[in-house]
Parts: sequence; structure tokens; C-alpha cells
Amino acid sequence: MSQILDHARAEGMACGQHLPAQRLADSFRVSRAPVVSALRKLEEIGLVRSEENRGFFLNRDASNLPHLGEEAEDAIYFRVADDRLSGRLPDRFSASEFMRTYGLPRGRALELLRRIEDEGWIDRLPGNGWQFRETLTSPKAYADAYDFRASVEREALLQPRFRIDPDAFAAARATQTALLQSWPHESRSAIFAQNVEFHEMLMRCTGNVFFLEAVRRLNRVRRLIEYRITTDRTRLPQQCREHLALLDMIEGGDMTAAADFLYRHIREAGLAKAAQLT
Repeated sequence: MSQILDHARAEGMACGQHLPAQRLADSFRVSRAPVVSALRKLEEIGLVRSEENRGFFLNRDASNLPHLGEEAEDAIYFRVADDRLSGRLPDRFSASEFMRTYGLPRGRALELLRRIEDEGWIDRLPGNGWQFRETLTSPKAYADAYDFRASVEREALLQPRFRIDPDAFAAARATQTALLQSWPHESRSAIFAQNVEFHEMLMRCTGNVFFLEAVRRLNRVRRLIEYRITTDRTRLPQQCREHLALLDMIEGGDMTAAADFLYRHIREAGLAKAAQLT
């Protein structure tokens, strides 16, 4: 979509000017199908109009077109996540199939696939292929993962080698305090990333890589369900306050109380979120 708007701006197009799908496809070096799909999406948000048997036309002057930034990119990203979670995407697919499905030119499709790869829920195969990694898809599996996390993270705090990292604790406190103010405006991916970093920071303090790797794997496989659940943000302020309280308890030196608090924090969060999936 962004490429079409960029093209219209570069050409100085006026409202009502024709957007020939085949010419755009030739210019972007893609097939006609993803261009038509992108034009239809632009029509849905009022930037393009279509006429039967005539094609698509710009609905405003190019100088008045918005720049589709991070919000638009996230919309496609979360559509991919939801399609995967709902079983609409196969385990394996090619970049070309991905482009056709989401109406993306090659460059933007590959950028999106690399972002998903960086977040750990897809792998690149030799050649032009991609494959989704294992992920949680059922409420029971999701609840089981939270039970396991609660036990692992509680035990981690009780390890004799657990040591506070002052810089990491200060950064976590600043992040959670800021999130208390900004949570209504944060993206789902940012919310998930900040929560993951908090818990993985605690695991790093154990000095035991196996605790960290166990929690990292769970965070990877639960990512997609978390994205679906974080459309409901009502629990986020409580989550932030509990994170800050946990930091206070650990810094106060009562590790048994902190471990019990962390166990309840994770268990109660898991139960509340799993209820949204049934």
C-alpha cells in the first residue's frame, strides 16, 4: 500500500486520476494480484475508489495522502499472526505465496518476514521457502505453559547464585513506571516485549542459562496467543504495579516472599488470560 501512495506522490497525481493495476505491477516487479489486493485495502480506508470495468482511481490529491507508517505495518503483522493462530496459514509457504496472500510487493513482504523471523516464530528454509515454528494454539496448552512458567520462575528466585543486577533492575523499574502512563497507546508487540524483558531479566540474575533458556522458549511459543489477548489491556496497570512490587521485595532481601509473589503473579495472569480464549 505504501508503495502505491509513494508512486502517486512521486507522480504528483491528482484526485480522480487512474491507478492502472498492471502498470503498477510492472513498475513494482510483482504480479497483478498483490497490487489489486493493495488497491482494495486502500479503497477500504478511503484513499482509492473503484469503478466497475474501469479500475481504481485516486480519491484525493497526492499532496493530501497520508504516510502509512508503523500502525499500518502492525495491522498487516497482526493479521499474519491471527491467520496463523486461526489455522488459515500452512506450516510452510513461499515468499511468493505470502506476497499474494497479503497483497505486498516483494520488498515489503521480505521485510515483514524478517521481522517475524527476528521475533522467533518463523524460520527461513533453503531457497524461497519459510516455515512456522511450534506455537501454542489451544487454551489448555496455554494454561499449561503458564503453570510451568510459574514453577520455573519461582524456583529461579530461590537459587543460591541469584544476584541482583543494579543496572538491569533500575532499567526495569523505569520501563514499568513509564508503561503505567503509556499503556493505552503502546502496540501489542511493544507490550509483549517489555513483559518478556522483565521476566527474562530476572532469569539472567540466576547465573544459570538453563532457567533463561526455558523461559525464552516458553515466551517464543506463547507469543501469538499473547498478541490476540493483549487487545484487552485492562490488566496492564496491575501487571506493572506487581512488577514494581516484586522488584521492591527482591531488593528488600526476602527471596522466599518474592518467589511466592512471583508464582502467584504468573499463575493469576495465566488464569485470567486463558479465560479469554475459551
